[in-house]
Amino acid sequence: MDRIIERKKGIRKKHIPYIAGGAAFIALILWIFLGNHEASLRIDSRTIVTAAAEKGMFNDFIKINGQVQPITTVQLTPLEGGVVEEIAIEEGAMLKKGDIIVRLSNSQLNLQILESEASLAEKENFLRNTQVTMEQEKLTLERERVQLNMDVERKGRKYMQYKRLYEEELIAREDMIQAAEDYQMAVKDRKLIIARQKQDSLYRKIQIEELENSLRSMNRNMELIHERMDNLNVKSPIDGQLGSLDVMLGQSLSSGSNIGQVNDLSDYKIEALIDEHYIDRVRTGLNATFERQGGTFPLEVKKVYPDVKEGQFKTDLVFTGERPDNIRTGQTYYINLELGQPTEAVIIPRGAFYQSTGGMWIFVLTPEGDKAYRREIRIGRQNPQYYEVIEGLAPGEQVIISGYDNYGDNEILILN
Repeated sequence: MDRIIERKKGIRKKHIPYIAGGAAFIALILWIFLGNHEASLRIDSRTIVTAAAEKGMFNDFIKINGQVQPITTVQLTPLEGGVVEEIAIEEGAMLKKGDIIVRLSNSQLNLQILESEASLAEKENFLRNTQVTMEQEKLTLERERVQLNMDVERKGRKYMQYKRLYEEELIAREDMIQAAEDYQMAVKDRKLIIARQKQDSLYRKIQIEELENSLRSMNRNMELIHERMDNLNVKSPIDGQLGSLDVMLGQSLSSGSNIGQVNDLSDYKIEALIDEHYIDRVRTGLNATFERQGGTFPLEVKKVYPDVKEGQFKTDLVFTGERPDNIRTGQTYYINLELGQPTEAVIIPRGAFYQSTGGMWIFVLTPEGDKAYRREIRIGRQNPQYYEVIEGLAPGEQVIISGYDNYGDNEILILN
């Protein structure tokens, strides 16, 4: 006879995994809807650097490095090409304007001078011969005119005599008419010779002027060629110091090539390279200062170069007051360049946090100092000491300004 086995009441072993899974699922649902999901990280408070945001004067300046340079640098370039025959002055020597630095030679230029001199002599001889010929023609015409004047007078007297004799019926009418015709012919010849003299005079004047202009032009060309010979001497264009000279004896130099420079040491300027981030804010007229020998020396931005190279642009600054003692070309000065007037603002000290956040957010400590929460902020201007905080912080709040490299994406820091 079969016996009926009763089921055991309560939780059986095989049900335990299902119950545990259900409990875990319910806990997950409760955590999703009711829990706080902000990621947190525990850190040692001794590894951070904190600072307080404060209301104060923000000095809008940047710190730059600059090198002392001569106020003017003039490049040395030969005006005529040639071969280096002599180096008259060595690098570093002090110069006066016009001092010869390098002497060159140019055989082709010498040949041009000889040809020009020969052509000029030929032209001068031709002008002299032309003047002599024209003077002779002038004398010949004058002699003809004198002769014709005398002929007119004689034939005029003869005509008057024949006219009276004809009136007294002592000569034939044909003789009187012939005398009149001879007289009229002589008068016409005289008029022609006078007109010819005038024409020849104008022609001579024009031809002589052309020849003289040609001669003057040739003389000017000779002067220019001799100037070219003088240009074979490379001279100092200013008073100053020969900074560099890159030539060797026997070297062939072309016209316009750069062979060195002369530095004007009557004054100095400072050349500084500035990060391109500031190119829109740096302009001529801005003030700057640097400290040296226990004193402060004022500067002014004189020139801003438009080209950006390797993320930097060049600026020239000039002294507006005293210069340091023993100032030398190549010295480095650390300069504070003022970009604007001081203004009141919320400021925090500069720190390594900026490299991680780009100034977009920062960790702000609670009043108790046991936690720090991530908060979005907006940073405006900056100088070597402070950041200007435009939004997100109030004076008195403590912030972490040290680096955030080890904090990951955590939004809460718990300080131990």
